[in-house]
Amino acid sequence: MPTTSHDSYDIPEVLDRREGPHGEVVLRRHGALLQIIANGCFLMDTSDGRSERRLVDAAADALTASGGRSAPHLLIGGLGVGFSLAHAAADPRWGRIAVVERERAIIDWHRGGPLAALSAGALADPRTKIVEADLLEYVNETSDTYDALCLDIDNGPGWTVTEGNDGLYAPAGLACCARLLRPGGVLAVWSAQPSPEFEETLRNAGFQQVRTEEIPVARGVPDVVHLGVGPG
Repeated sequence: MPTTSHDSYDIPEVLDRREGPHGEVVLRRHGALLQIIANGCFLMDTSDGRSERRLVDAAADALTASGGRSAPHLLIGGLGVGFSLAHAAADPRWGRIAVVERERAIIDWHRGGPLAALSAGALADPRTKIVEADLLEYVNETSDTYDALCLDIDNGPGWTVTEGNDGLYAPAGLACCARLLRPGGVLAVWSAQPSPEFEETLRNAGFQQVRTEEIPVARGVPDVVHLGVGPG
């Protein structure tokens, strides 16, 4: 979830404000941009999207490098402003595309709300399924399996939006992610900064070919995608 700053002196307009399961969630318009704010913390906006798109492409490239497969199934953790979903749905290589989002407000903003302009086509795609659930609970409980997991629910493994999310990046959480992956499947995790510690945790959890890819952004330090191929 990239964080950005803007030079506009316009006062943001609040379009919707909800109390969700993890606190307040706000959608606002700032000039031409739509922004999502959680508990007063800026999460993301519609200014760029290159790193969210690269998150999906990096996973697809890693699958191809490991031998490829027909119509791979993709799980996206976090709907956000919809960049990752829209990009995945525009790629005919993907088969089933599931998106896990815990905030009903964000889902509503995409289903007929202001964010529909970004995601309406992807939501109408028969391959797409939206799952309203906490991602950590989902990976613990689901029996579904995937060829790629693309996770973008935090600003990184060491910079989580809510305290409970840190369990996803711990050994037990990564073991659940590995369980969801089909043999040779790929885990891709978006982060606002590199984390050698997380790379080591991935290796200790049995992930192979672990690496970190930098993604240049419009301003500031590059975003990154942590990648690993699941065991088995």
